[in-house]
This record gives sequence, C-alpha cells and structure tokens, in this order.
Amino acid sequence: MTAADREAAARRARAQTIALWRWALTEPAMDAALTARQRGAVVRQLAAREHEGPFGRPVPVSRRTLDRWVVARRQGGFDALVPAPRQCAPRADADVVELAVGLKMENPARTAAQVRRILAARLGCAPSERAIQRWFAARELTTRPDGRPPQAFGRFTADAVNEIWTADLMNGPPVGGRDCHLAAIIDDRSRFLTGCQFIRRPDAVRFAGVLRGAIARHGLPRILYTDHGSCFVDESLARACAVLGIKLTHSQPGRPQGRGKIERAFQTIQQQFLVEVTGDDAHPARHPVTGLEELNDLLDRWVRSVYHARVHSETGQTPQARYEAAGPPARPEPVLLREAFRWSAVRLVRKTATVALEGNVYCVDPFLAGRKVELVFDPFDLTQVTVYWAGRKVGTAVPQVIGRHAHPKAPPDEDPAPAALTGIDYLQLIADADQAALGEQLNLAALDDSQDPAGGSQPPGGPPGEHPDRDDREG
Repeated sequence: MTAADREAAARRARAQTIALWRWALTEPAMDAALTARQRGAVVRQLAAREHEGPFGRPVPVSRRTLDRWVVARRQGGFDALVPAPRQCAPRADADVVELAVGLKMENPARTAAQVRRILAARLGCAPSERAIQRWFAARELTTRPDGRPPQAFGRFTADAVNEIWTADLMNGPPVGGRDCHLAAIIDDRSRFLTGCQFIRRPDAVRFAGVLRGAIARHGLPRILYTDHGSCFVDESLARACAVLGIKLTHSQPGRPQGRGKIERAFQTIQQQFLVEVTGDDAHPARHPVTGLEELNDLLDRWVRSVYHARVHSETGQTPQARYEAAGPPARPEPVLLREAFRWSAVRLVRKTATVALEGNVYCVDPFLAGRKVELVFDPFDLTQVTVYWAGRKVGTAVPQVIGRHAHPKAPPDEDPAPAALTGIDYLQLIADADQAALGEQLNLAALDDSQDPAGGSQPPGGPPGEHPDRDDREG
C-alpha cells in the first residue's frame, strides 16, 4: 500500500465516523410518530446545546444543518450522511504534472529534488519537492518506478528435517559489564532450534562452537543458510562445511526474505524471554542475571520447556514433536567433527626447512623446503600443528619459537581482570620528599642566624671590630 492509498483509506474511515455520528445525532428526530410541530421542537432542543463531536470535542450544530441532515437521511439513508470529499482545483498545470511524471518514469533513479531542478531549468519555475513527491506517490512511482509490480514470494518449507539449517546473530543484553550476542540455528522443516547460545564476541570461532555443538547433538544438515556476516564468510567455516559435506549458502545482499524463520524466532525470544531478564540495567520487574553462564542456562530451560513444547501456528505441531518424527539423526564421528573445526593456513616452507605461522616458527621435514604446505591447527593451541602436502599428511611441525599460543582471531571469551591498584602516587611521593628537604634547610638556616642573649655569641671571624687578617698585615 502506497502513501496515497493509506491517506485515502484514512479519509474514508474519517468520513464513515462522521456519518455514524450524524446518524446518532438525528435519531431522536426520526421517530415516525412525531408530528411536524413535535419534530421541530426536538430539532430546536438539539440545536440549543453543544454535542460531543465524532472525535471527542464539543461542537454546536445549527437548526438548519440538523434539518438538512434529517431530510438527507430520510431520502438517502446512511450514505447521504457521509460527507462528500473535498474538490480542490489543482494549482499546478496538468502539463507540468505530466512532465514531472515523465521525467521520473524515463529515469526511475531521479529523486523529487532532481526532477524539481530539471523543471526549474526547463520552465524557469517549479513546484515544491513535496508536491512532486505526492504526484509520484499517487501514481505508485516511488514503489513501482518501472511500472512492474513487486515480486511475490510464496511460503517455503524444507521437505525433510535437517535439510536446511538457517543461522543468524542477534544483539543481547549487556551482562557483566560487556555486550553479548545470541547465535541461533533453526531447522527449516520443524522450526526446532538446533543451536541457541549467548556468546561474548560475534566472531567465527565463537559461532563455530555453537555450530559444532548443534551438529554433535542433532546431526548434519545438508544446507547451512546464512547472511554475509563476518563470522559466516570466514574461511574456517567454509573449511568445516567442506570437510563435513555441508553446502554453505549465503543469501543475496538486500534480500533477507529467505531468513524469515530465524528472524521470527528472534522476535519470539525478544518478546517472551529477553523481556523477562535484565543484566547490568537494574529492573525490579525482571529476573537479574550476573553472568553469561546463568543467562544461557535460563535460555536453555526456556527453549526446552516453552519454545519446543508449544504448538507452532504454521506447522500445527510442536517443534520437538515435528523434529523427533523424522527419527534419530545421523551424527558424524567425533574424530571427523574435531578435524572439521580445526583451522588451516597455506604457508611456504623456507630453505631452512622452517615455516612461520602467526609469529611462531616450526621445523618441518627438509624435503618440503621451497614447497607450499597446508598447516592444520586448533586456533586455541598453536603448539600442535599438522602438516599436509599435496593432499596427504606428511607429519607434525615441531615448534622452535612460540610467541603466541592462540590465534589472534580466537581471543578468550572474557577479558583478563584488571590489575589491582597499589594506591601509590609517585608524584605525590616526590612532592612530599621535596617539601621535607626544604623544611630541614629552613630549620638549619634559622639555627645559624639565631643570637644567644646569655652567652653573647660571636659572629664568625672573631669579636666585633676585629678583622681576621689584621695579624697578617701587622706581621
């Protein structure tokens, strides 16, 4: 529905409301048993006071208007009481309107401001941008600039359980002084949440942990459907899907229609779960959570007890029952699952039979010197690296220099605790020591300049009036 359609619908609803109010106001004068004199008295009584209008404000109604409404109701019924739409003569010339519409249709990328500039350059004057926008909206040129109707999408559901999994991320509440994110994976057929967990960082290694747990519990999907988020386009996810035989599919940019099921699940979680919990923001009517582990425990219980146990409005079954009806899923071997979620990197072996990875140096077999090899490793433990060449395993890299034990893209979930403050103010210590030294100097100067009234202290160099070099001159 365009803006013009919405405006026209609002005008029709307003006219219907006014007609109903007029009908109720003239009802006392429509009694067939009333004589003309009695009907006139009723109309005069109605015209003598104010009435609550159709939109809540008091309005007066004259006797002539009431007589006109009574006659119109008697002759035309309810439709005769509907106010006629305003007939405003257009101020702009029809040729100007058609020219503006033509400029928009021949180049749909033109805005109302650009069309106004062209009209001003062509005609010397131009209507306002808002008037041009109204012309475009009335002809649906803002929603259908090329004249074609928008594409219609039908409802789609996978044919089998674990055929399509859709994954996405959503912002969560701040907990423990930091933001968190909800990583969720939903089965397209059953609407069963195979993975649902709050994580600290929306990166590839954290989502891989959620996906790995979902596969270990519920088996392998045939297709993993995601958007173009950074964690979904990472090479590590593409490698994991390739090893497990999963087809990784990304939605087209600007076309999120295929992810409607996971977005609807997020809306349900927001309206029914997140509205009942609070993290760092204190709220007396919500359940307080102090950490990510507590939040995930509450979410897991809610998903099992509420979301999976409630009948879905579209499928007519609970997600739990619809998922279990397909039978037990085929789960991969633990060794294969562990290998799939290891990371890999291609490196060139140096002439010294060493290879570098994220600042670390490893020794490999000398025959690999000058060749490109694939290093497979756990992102959280760079001390153990497996070497592959030409598609086959050729040994294990021996660490020589280990400066980093974890991959830079695999930081810990929680930041390290801040160092405890010592309470020492170095500059204040310097200032206090300097102040103490100045005080001691002042005390010594006061002792040197003081005079003893009883002993008659003599100044340096002998008694008053005696020069210290007198004896030397006399000799």
